[in-house]
Amino acid sequence: MAGHQWSTAEKRAPAVAAVASFRVNGLMFLMTGLVSPQLPKAFAVPTAYGDLTAAVLALIALWPVRAEMKVGMAMVWLFNIVGLLDLVYANIATFRENVDPTYLGTAYYLATLNVPAMVVVHVVIFAYLIRGSARSSLMTSGS
Repeated sequence: MAGHQWSTAEKRAPAVAAVASFRVNGLMFLMTGLVSPQLPKAFAVPTAYGDLTAAVLALIALWPVRAEMKVGMAMVWLFNIVGLLDLVYANIATFRENVDPTYLGTAYYLATLNVPAMVVVHVVIFAYLIRGSARSSLMTSGS
């Protein structure tokens, strides 16, 4: 399946996805001493493992993309959907579990800096993927 013609937008999406492969900072929510022991586990555990899952999916997606396999873009889509849903869940859980910002301790910067930055990364990846899909469809129907 190698040899797929990637659009310029499709070529950019994985590069941005590589940024998300460093998304393991959410594991800080599980480290007592960095966060308060009062941090609700119903928030901390799914949020931490959601970040880890997104990072692993981003890394896994890079291999088929680098090999220009057709499944590569599907893996980028999967990573991006899971990653954005993780961020949405974390924001909802923050309110549902009444997470006091002081419970976050040194991980407070995740909520204030990393989460908004990662939302932007996911939106940019979706823009590249959608633009690339639209161009691929036009090229296919025009042939």
